[in-house]
Amino acid sequence: MAAAFVRLDRLSKSFGPVAAVSDLSLEVAKGEALTLLGPSGCGKTTTLRMIAGLETPDTGAISFDGVPVVSVEAGINLPPERRKIGMVFQSYAIWPHMTVAQNVAFPLKVRRVPASERERRVKGALAMIGLEGLGDRPATRLSGGQQQRVALARALIHEPALLLLDEPLSNLDVKLREQMRVELRLLQARLGLSLVYVTHDQTEALGLSDRIALLDKGRIEQVGTPRDLYERPQTRFVRDFLGKSVILAGTVRGKAPGRVAVAMACATQSVIECQAPAGAALETGDAVEVSVRPEAVHIARAGDDPSGGKLDGIVEAVLYQGERSECEVRLGSERVLVYVPPDMTLQAGDRIALALAPGAAQVWPK
Repeated sequence: MAAAFVRLDRLSKSFGPVAAVSDLSLEVAKGEALTLLGPSGCGKTTTLRMIAGLETPDTGAISFDGVPVVSVEAGINLPPERRKIGMVFQSYAIWPHMTVAQNVAFPLKVRRVPASERERRVKGALAMIGLEGLGDRPATRLSGGQQQRVALARALIHEPALLLLDEPLSNLDVKLREQMRVELRLLQARLGLSLVYVTHDQTEALGLSDRIALLDKGRIEQVGTPRDLYERPQTRFVRDFLGKSVILAGTVRGKAPGRVAVAMACATQSVIECQAPAGAALETGDAVEVSVRPEAVHIARAGDDPSGGKLDGIVEAVLYQGERSECEVRLGSERVLVYVPPDMTLQAGDRIALALAPGAAQVWPK
């Protein structure tokens, strides 16, 4: 990763007896889009607000480009307006008594930028977000997506070094949220912005991020690329929070560095080679769980010979989901949900065989 532009060093923040953030350290590279992801109450918004200067940490330090903006030990705490940040909130915070142009120009007016320069920069910002020609329109006459764009233009108008976004797409409908997710990613890449994005939405995090920091109970569970977290989760929380998993019981048959051979409880003749999470202490004979993403489970008709170990099962139910179907399969006493290929038609009662894609399964101590 490139040199850190934002550095968070052992931040902690409590509200009364509740520890919102505990000993959190994290770095954001220049030009990187990093997402703070996690369930409600995990500390992601509190962390963002400490970066912005809207909350003061109880312990720790924050620096931008090597310059301290917060240090509890040294008594440093720069106010938000001196941190050169832009911020977009969940509610957009659009002022209804102002026009679009006035909303966008407000940060420049506060900084006493001359009117002619304000007008030039506002026109450029509105063109950048696709709202050229709407500067004179009352802000209340905009759609939700347009208001979100105005909030983004206002955050960018003073050319911040860092852009902070707190669930900015959560108030939009599904189709518009998808559109804005793409536009925001393209804009961030074009401008080379350092960006910290807060969301509880896995799809947003996976699509928008260079890296994701997944939080739980005020602590970081894992930091890495979207692919790292999805394909190589290091804790059960990461595995279960990001996407769906097929989870099956088994027993360790043998092991090698980073790899474990597992005999499946639902088909003891089938031995699956699995990845082992870092630090997992497993011995031959240990009871374990094997997890794999549904898209890495291949379905064949009973009697076929799928590669990678065969698990015979019976279809319990087929759920049509539009772009794909999902299939609940009984494997002995276990039930799992897998994805059905578009060219395959199944119905309840069909006998099938499942095979796990080589290298896709992980093993977890019970």
